[in-house]
Amino acid sequence: MYTLSVYFECMLARVTVVPLTLLGLLEREPSHGYELKRDYDNYFGGGRQLPFGQVYSTLSRLARDGKVSGGDTEPGAGPARKRYAITELGASEVDEWLREPADPEPYLQSVLFTKVVLALMLDRPADSYLAAQRASHLNRMRELTEIKRTTSSLMDALQADHALFHLEADLRWIDVTSARLEALAEMVHAR
Repeated sequence: MYTLSVYFECMLARVTVVPLTLLGLLEREPSHGYELKRDYDNYFGGGRQLPFGQVYSTLSRLARDGKVSGGDTEPGAGPARKRYAITELGASEVDEWLREPADPEPYLQSVLFTKVVLALMLDRPADSYLAAQRASHLNRMRELTEIKRTTSSLMDALQADHALFHLEADLRWIDVTSARLEALAEMVHAR
């Protein structure tokens, strides 16, 4: 049961991260859907491409919610296409998302990576985000350690251990990434 809940948490994280990632890419510059897909796949895909249908359905929902605006349809060599731009509401949501640490949970690395790269793309303080995320992880680790200390359930203790090991790995990743932020920023801005 625990494994199934972790799977659904991971899928939910991906569902909520894609719209925010597309908003961040649009804050960088207005783009067509195919350009957003290309940039998403290049920076955040990790070998898993974002389906075109998901890009356009997400853009449709973002437009409906007033977070992006779609310009006039532009003719081109292929099908007619729209250039999307972020609205003030969308930019505000990206800003809030980048400032807030993500909930420290297993399988969080893709969210962490996405937030760091977007912060660098948008010239935001990625180091401040990583520091806040580190503090959030340490707080969650204290909570899990207390659960292990006070529980009489072997299952609860083992689940706490599982989460702690993942959080420790995230902390190591945060440290390595913090040490390499300058190089990563150069790489992101060179693309």
